[in-house]
Amino acid sequence: MRRLTLGKWLLPVYVALAFIFLLTPIVHVIVFSFNDSRKTNSIWAGFTLDKWLNVCTVERGQICEALGTSVGIGVTATVIATVLGTLLALALGRYRFRGRSAVSLGLFLPMATPEVVLGAGLAAQFLAVGIPKSFWTVVAAHALFCLSFVVVTVKARVASLDPALEEAGRDLYGSPLQVFFRVTLPLLIPGIVAAALLSFALSFDDYIITKFNAGAVVPTFPLYIATAATRGVPAEANVVASAVFILAIVIVVIAQLGAALRRKRLGVTR
Repeated sequence: MRRLTLGKWLLPVYVALAFIFLLTPIVHVIVFSFNDSRKTNSIWAGFTLDKWLNVCTVERGQICEALGTSVGIGVTATVIATVLGTLLALALGRYRFRGRSAVSLGLFLPMATPEVVLGAGLAAQFLAVGIPKSFWTVVAAHALFCLSFVVVTVKARVASLDPALEEAGRDLYGSPLQVFFRVTLPLLIPGIVAAALLSFALSFDDYIITKFNAGAVVPTFPLYIATAATRGVPAEANVVASAVFILAIVIVVIAQLGAALRRKRLGVTR
């Protein structure tokens, strides 16, 4: 008989409890998105599909407006942070120049700085130069906040590249631009995509920095939820949160299936 040691049952139990702890709030959000509630969504009142079918009606349109604002801010900030972060990662990962250590330290500081300090500091800077709070102040704040995460993610990918591949491109009489777009950039795509997804998630989810730099004129989704929570989170908020979660799962599954199919195709070719 096999001996049942402590580690053999303790680790599975710990993993199961961790998954239950993490997934219980998500399951609660999905279930209560079908709740037939009126003013508050904390007590189950019956099953309905009305919240899913009419989430953006006239009287409930604020939540869709807030969602659209968050998506617009997230996409814009992600594009800016990804482009600038990729260029910085290439510079820091490939070249040696004066002040390189100071630049690296400066890029890591926003990751270690509490968001309340970063948000208040950016708001003070906008106020000092006379820029009113608007959609673009939030975009600038999110881009600066996400820039560090993009640099770290892409820089790790840059460090793993084999310089011999680029040297081979130059040996084949490729110009610097041709080598970059045909060799370097395709190899960096996985890291760039990962950095962009992380940047968008951080921007879409951010509350503290947005609160300091948005004012009352930019109702993002987190700000709407925080305001609505004072009188009870509406079921429509659960609908949007459930839809975002399901969409993220679908994207991950499609990406994994695509990668598996590519690996299988390459294996057959070989």
